[in-house]
Amino acid sequence: MKLKDLETWTVVPPEGIGGSFWIIVRITTDNGIQGVGECYGIPVSGNIACGMVEDTFERFLYGESPHHVETLFRKVYSAGFTQRPDISMMGVFSGMEIAIWDILGKALNQPVYNLIGGRFHERLRTYTYLYPQAVDEKGNPAGGSRDVYHDGDAAAERALDYLDMGFTAIKQDPAGPYSFQGGRELSLHELARSEYSIRRMREAVGDRADILIGTHGQMTTSSAIRLARRLEPFDPLWFEEPCPPDQEEAFARITHSTSIPVATGERLTTKQEFHRCLKAGVSIVQPDVGRSGGIWETKKIAVLCELFNAQIAPHIYCGPIAHAAAAHVSFSSPAFLILETIRSDFHDSMLTRKLTWENGYLLAPAEPGLGIELDEQAISETPYVPGGRLHLEMCNTPLPSDNSSIITELE
Repeated sequence: MKLKDLETWTVVPPEGIGGSFWIIVRITTDNGIQGVGECYGIPVSGNIACGMVEDTFERFLYGESPHHVETLFRKVYSAGFTQRPDISMMGVFSGMEIAIWDILGKALNQPVYNLIGGRFHERLRTYTYLYPQAVDEKGNPAGGSRDVYHDGDAAAERALDYLDMGFTAIKQDPAGPYSFQGGRELSLHELARSEYSIRRMREAVGDRADILIGTHGQMTTSSAIRLARRLEPFDPLWFEEPCPPDQEEAFARITHSTSIPVATGERLTTKQEFHRCLKAGVSIVQPDVGRSGGIWETKKIAVLCELFNAQIAPHIYCGPIAHAAAAHVSFSSPAFLILETIRSDFHDSMLTRKLTWENGYLLAPAEPGLGIELDEQAISETPYVPGGRLHLEMCNTPLPSDNSSIITELE
């Protein structure tokens, strides 16, 4: 069995939930078995990202056995004389590697989790980001929907909706926005707004749900510590990416300055970068399987967590294929904590065979491979215009820390 053909699609979710576009791949072997995968967050236009996937397939994967996962990883990891964590190339490889595991599962008539250690968990606890009831194409409140990102009362009300859906954990980023300047000091207004939002959410949900704090790497070390101290009374499950992802010493200082577990990982790739974070004291890692190196590399990251008495909570801000891949790693990993989830009609419409939830928990697929099937017609009906927004973007304007007037306009 050899890898023979590659197809790529750029899918555009109409409301921007899960990013501006998704890169979907399908690989076919010379004996006709097909596997699907998804690349996460390659930081170029969708058409260029597809070209990168196609070039990498021709150079390193075409004609190879899908069983040689380690060899294929090392070839792409070392492409262009790099041999170091490269977030773009790992995004390219991860999508194809996911497709390869889908092929292997189908060839052996086994779910992927049975090929990487077996099912350890009967079901997976999941959480959701706090989304407004109506959003525009960028994922912002639309159509009169209340601003759950900056209005603590609206956030509290929306949190109750998710409890009614069965969720027992909800993530909120009350600080925002995120600037290219790197870490900045939050204003007193932003600190107070964040504290109020989390207080109101805790008052609303009580002990029926965990609250997860996302901050997307926007703070200096001192600002992160100041915010953490304000939020400690509300007992969050974690404090996510409080400083820019390349600031490992800052993570170490923050982890030693707060009782809230510190989490990070959506902007990291490969076991090398996650190992450094674990050594810095991060206790919850959040790899995105479509960027971190694929299923096998993410499984290695989960094993590393066991050595540090830490846990893994895979990041999901993508389409349904990377979501399924993260689930298989999670089902097989003793160090699993919780899985991010996006529940939307559009995500479901991309598949003819879908993942299954029950009262906020994800059930293990019994079908071979990833346990999902792509709806090729549906993914072909979301035209992509080259040169548009990237999968995710930051504000390219430096932000002040003395008041909120300019910040509000930028948001």
